[in-house]
Amino acid sequence: MLRPLLQAVLAMQLASGALLVGADQPPASDTAAAVDAAIAEAFFVDGVQPAEPTDDAAFARRVWLDIVGDIPTPEELTAFVLDRAPGKRARLVERLLAQPEYGQNWSRYWRDVVFSRAIEDRVKIAANATEVDLRERLNAGDGWDAIAAAFITAKGDVQENGACGIIAAADGRTEEAAAEVSRIFLGIQIQCAQCHDHPYDRWKREQFHELAAFFPRVGVRPVATPSKRSQEVFTNDRSGPRRAVQGNRPQPEHYMPDLENPKAKGSEMRPRFFLTGAELSTGKRDEQRREQLAEWLTDNEWFSIALVNRIWAELVSEGFYEPIDDIGPDREATAPEALRLLSEGFTASGHDLRWLLNAICRTEAYQREARPRRGVGGKAFVANAPQLLRGDQLYGALTTALGIDETDDKKPGFRGGFVPRYDRSVTTRQLFVSVFEYDPSVSRDEVAPAIPEVLALMNAPQIQRAVSAKKGTDLRRLLDAIDDDADLAAEVYLRCLSRAPTEDELAAFLDYRASTGKRGAAFEDLQWALVNSAEFRYRP
Repeated sequence: MLRPLLQAVLAMQLASGALLVGADQPPASDTAAAVDAAIAEAFFVDGVQPAEPTDDAAFARRVWLDIVGDIPTPEELTAFVLDRAPGKRARLVERLLAQPEYGQNWSRYWRDVVFSRAIEDRVKIAANATEVDLRERLNAGDGWDAIAAAFITAKGDVQENGACGIIAAADGRTEEAAAEVSRIFLGIQIQCAQCHDHPYDRWKREQFHELAAFFPRVGVRPVATPSKRSQEVFTNDRSGPRRAVQGNRPQPEHYMPDLENPKAKGSEMRPRFFLTGAELSTGKRDEQRREQLAEWLTDNEWFSIALVNRIWAELVSEGFYEPIDDIGPDREATAPEALRLLSEGFTASGHDLRWLLNAICRTEAYQREARPRRGVGGKAFVANAPQLLRGDQLYGALTTALGIDETDDKKPGFRGGFVPRYDRSVTTRQLFVSVFEYDPSVSRDEVAPAIPEVLALMNAPQIQRAVSAKKGTDLRRLLDAIDDDADLAAEVYLRCLSRAPTEDELAAFLDYRASTGKRGAAFEDLQWALVNSAEFRYRP
């Protein structure tokens, strides 16, 4: 039974028509209020109190990183903190969502989701095209249903058509393609039923192979070009053997292997969608099969639930289901009413990703101060939690904090044994991300900075140049412009951590500055220490 606070919020929305079937896109602010009410009714009872809202500076850094993959400049941060007009946080969210960097940041997130589990490294030749394609689609406002359908039905050159990414990452293999489509777009790891009935969920072995029967005619094949090489390598140029997703392979149908007789042909499977039982007759062309699957999949409630759960976990640091890509009807959600509100609102918005990000960023749950992740027995969504930055976010933060010109790729920035090979067509960002990348689908409790990453930050030539006080660096310009050491220290903190130093931090640095006798060297050490700190590597 709903408690009075949640009943009141829902009543206001029903009166406005926001939650009626067929109504226009629900206002993000109304949905955010209803979600907060649902969470409060579920968890904040019997004396349980949520964390306080985070301060303006931490909110600005958080939302900049989450939406555009960067940190605010000191000028942007100061203007936001000094703004006294009501509603400034909501306006900031909407402004960032309108910037092209929004599409760039989230295209890189989804690139990592797709290619972190690629069958082998050579298939990553499709990663750049996938990133570009997603950036254009996201900035154009394409719905998540249209994006998913494009991935499921894609064909063509994997370095030209970015929508080929999922099938390319699966190397065109029937079972792998089916498993990844289910995992990424439904959050259901039905591949656990590939060789036997699922050990925990309702899915039967036949259901997995019925899903695979949508993909037997898909394959990834080499395409001969004048520049074809004997080996395939991951570069961002168009050299090397080309590969294309093609349909209508000689294998017309999918057969479930006979486990007792592996040499036998097995059982021929009809394409059937496991969530509804909807069936497609055999003999259909590859194009018809995948188009029908895309229609059934994007029209299913788990399509919206999976996306909402994933984005909520990315922004609020804990999903309604955990792990975020292993959910389904046999699992129990945390705060199911809040999840329902967001999922239905997302569907009503036309699967608009900007609407979803806007709604979540407006919630009190998102805007609470960061605390360590809750332990066993702790209440969900009491606070946000620090999130380890993805490689692209970290690189964006470094370029802004240190004034690095990302277009200057004349010198490799991250060599010295941290990257297995160096190709001059690969950008410094790509080299950096190759060291710091991780699978965004795994629980953040399982992700921690590794030794190669720590060494790369400490020793990377590009960072060493940027933190120096030599002519031409941002630090040199600051040293020349600001005479007072305390003021300069505050500026460096603002640039690197989006906050002023505490009294103890400032006092400790000024003591160190006095002991060194070398102003430039002292501030080099300060800046180097800040960008190598845990606070810099985590989103607040």
